[in-house]
Amino acid sequence: MIYVHVPFCRSFCTYCDFYSEIASEGCFKAYADGVCAEIKRRAGEMDDDPKTLYFGGGTPSVLPLSVLTRILLALEEAGHGGRWQEFTMEVNPDDIVEKGLAYATSLKALGVNRMSIGIQSFDDPMLRWMNRRHDAARAEEAFRIVREAGFDNVSIDLIFGISHLSDEVWAHTVDRAIALGPEHVSCYQLTVEGESALADMAARGEYTEASDTQCRRQYDILCQKMAAAGYRHYEISNFARPGFEAVHNGGYWERRPYVGIGPGAHSFHGSTRSWNSKQLQGWTSTTETLSAEDTLVETIMLALRTDKGIDAAFLHENCSRDDIGSLVGNGALVRVDDRYRIPEDHFFVSDEIIRELI
Repeated sequence: MIYVHVPFCRSFCTYCDFYSEIASEGCFKAYADGVCAEIKRRAGEMDDDPKTLYFGGGTPSVLPLSVLTRILLALEEAGHGGRWQEFTMEVNPDDIVEKGLAYATSLKALGVNRMSIGIQSFDDPMLRWMNRRHDAARAEEAFRIVREAGFDNVSIDLIFGISHLSDEVWAHTVDRAIALGPEHVSCYQLTVEGESALADMAARGEYTEASDTQCRRQYDILCQKMAAAGYRHYEISNFARPGFEAVHNGGYWERRPYVGIGPGAHSFHGSTRSWNSKQLQGWTSTTETLSAEDTLVETIMLALRTDKGIDAAFLHENCSRDDIGSLVGNGALVRVDDRYRIPEDHFFVSDEIIRELI
């Protein structure tokens, strides 16, 4: 698994605190130089046969095709090219519409076989509040373009749990998403992150977080509509048509090793985690070794986020049988064959359930 972080955006979303810089032509060459050098330097850390490649951000779709091509050639020279089971690229709807069908077709020709479109909402006032560059009409146009370009594995992102987002508007957004027919939908509850514009708004008293009751109600609307449309709720925030579950993200939840390339990217190798510094040139890496307790907590937490759950013998060995029994008794855990899982109607309170176990 290889992740490439693209730390560029045309503008910054209200809620986002991911590392990113305002995109400019002058930055792209230095970024590409650094990424290609890191790929060469770390080629030995990559799997002999990596299955997934993921370009995330930031906004990868602001990259010129020449820069993307150069990075892919560097991966090929390092022995990792043209063999991707899943090659995902995150894109902004406005970039797709602005650059058009030729751009989307070029991405497919370069090997991208899964598109992740950051739509977030189909309500124009909400999109303006988020400081998104597109409106609902352009979001739908972007989806049409990637379909015309031949993409048959498309994911879209949505956000709920915004204090001034009504249930009616949220239900309409979910309906419009389903009507497009994407293979995958990721839905995230809004949180106030430390270095975001939203955090500053909250500190000034200009934004108050949505109540748990509102968030739960909107999560239930989402779950009901997605189930009725035939999607599998395979992870707390993710829904897929059968067979279109995200392979790359699934690797994170199963704690498979991955290599993160680029400024701000993270990597994981069993008992160690590392991350690159947030700077466009000369970024460095910091490594930490996970304790046995860290590993245990992470294993349980990530597994129970999914509908596959966790091996029953492993849970019995590492958690109190009384706690497990109590959770089973109140319906917060269910046992299916040799595994325990959190049922969908308790996904929303999964953090509390996991805390009881660990």
